[in-house]
Amino acid sequence: MPPFDVPEGDPFGPHNLPYGVFSLPGSSHRAVGVRLGDHVLDAGAAAHALGSPYASLLARPNLNPLLAAGRTAWSDVRRALTAWVTVPSHRETVAPLFHPLSSVTLHLPFEVADYVDFYASENHARNVGQIFRPDAEDSLTPNWKHLPIGYHGRSGTVVVSGTEVPRPSGQRKAPTDAAPVFGPSVRLDIEAEVGFVVGVPSRMGAPVALGDFREHVFGLCLLNDWSARDIQAWEYVPLGPFLGKSFATSVSAWITPLDALEEALVAPPARTHELLPYLDDSDEEPGGYDLRISVAVNGHVVSEPPFSTMYWTAAQQLAHMTVNGASLRTGDLYGSGTVSGPAERERGSLLELTWNGREPLELPDGKRTFLEDGDEVTLSAWAPGPNGVRVGLGQVTGRVVQG
Repeated sequence: MPPFDVPEGDPFGPHNLPYGVFSLPGSSHRAVGVRLGDHVLDAGAAAHALGSPYASLLARPNLNPLLAAGRTAWSDVRRALTAWVTVPSHRETVAPLFHPLSSVTLHLPFEVADYVDFYASENHARNVGQIFRPDAEDSLTPNWKHLPIGYHGRSGTVVVSGTEVPRPSGQRKAPTDAAPVFGPSVRLDIEAEVGFVVGVPSRMGAPVALGDFREHVFGLCLLNDWSARDIQAWEYVPLGPFLGKSFATSVSAWITPLDALEEALVAPPARTHELLPYLDDSDEEPGGYDLRISVAVNGHVVSEPPFSTMYWTAAQQLAHMTVNGASLRTGDLYGSGTVSGPAERERGSLLELTWNGREPLELPDGKRTFLEDGDEVTLSAWAPGPNGVRVGLGQVTGRVVQG
């Protein structure tokens, strides 16, 4: 099928156009690509062929120059790309610059600067609280409804979808053990998340306001923040996650621009506590996104977490991340935290799905409490788009291998 003839209703039609980076067989040259159906367009080559003023931004080995260019450039480039793949007069020029998706290698689409992970789902936080503090009067910590809790992660182990994940080793100690032991994690888990990609940097000492979210954030992608629960449980008191989280974070090869998700904007859940002014979004545009996520283990769907239930929005997370004066850099990535809905089949981690291993999942290839070597986890998602069509998010897949 010619690349322009995308079937009606295809979630990767011209209404979507996510960005990635690819190389061709036998070549080390990396190019910015835009996905249309089952093809990828060499965006830099198309920009050059059609005389675009943004050709220099697109003819790069990663998305960082485009990310840094700002909202005006993002909107202009998106309008141009839409025309290149829909206006018949461009077809003769653009057609040779498409490549079948199955024939290219996809790479990490941007150079990650810093990585921050949040804890923004009330359902997830309450589940975790009930698992580990079953006798607590409130399963949420006292600060949870007042600020988006997060931690600073490790950017060097953010990897693109399809990268194998070696099982991490570290110290672990069960409550009944007399002393810690060292070895491979036996409670390896996933965290189904959404990652937000920062484009325009900010000045140190200048917080980013809620209303400036779209001036700084280029787009989003699916993210799996792998978690070694046993390593984390022993190490994280009192400072928080470290080796239990830093070994791998998988992201999609495709970054969906925010401009493709206008129809997916929704209001977040009702606020139950008065927020401080820098987080008060009552007068802001709806800051939630209606993303429908699926989590599959070895091809079997085990959960469908709804992102619309997230209590803290991406704009609030960005505002909180910078309110102390911390600066943004092009390529900063921040994760939403595990996405979990109110129903059992909407939980975004095995910790919750199996209730800390007490209720194993029944899979076609056997029971699971946590991940075994050889298990492959795939996150996929879609969002409502214009005229009832879906906007597909690039999936993120990772297979656990022996460390």
